[in-house]
Amino acid sequence: MRADQLLALPVRLHGIQLGRAVDLLLDREELRVLGFDVLCGDGGHRFLRLPTAVIRDEQIGILSPLLLLEEDELAVYQARTFALESLRGCAVEAAGRRVGTLEDVVVGPNGALVDVIVDVDGEERRVPFDETVRLQRGGRSAA
Repeated sequence: MRADQLLALPVRLHGIQLGRAVDLLLDREELRVLGFDVLCGDGGHRFLRLPTAVIRDEQIGILSPLLLLEEDELAVYQARTFALESLRGCAVEAAGRRVGTLEDVVVGPNGALVDVIVDVDGEERRVPFDETVRLQRGGRSAA
């Protein structure tokens, strides 16, 4: 599923909307999705680990409100991850060749990136994500 699709889904507990995902947090080493930054109804941000979420076409479901980790725990994850929003627009290289700028990612069920969606002269292209893909964040490589 594309990140943009995931971020359009409400986070619900037994059908009750608690908030919505506003960003994906990716492991700095593997660029695997660890979880979501969730903006809750009370205005606070909380962290939802990907393995604890039940993703369906119409929602990101959780089985307990305790799965939404408080803001201080979110801060710990933010310090050890890349927010997808901070990566959008960065240069993407594949096999040492620039292929475009990052627009979005396609996430597999286990959080692994399947494809990166790049912009090439105003046109979207899918690039399979593998060990040769590098994201150039302001002169620094993000895997």
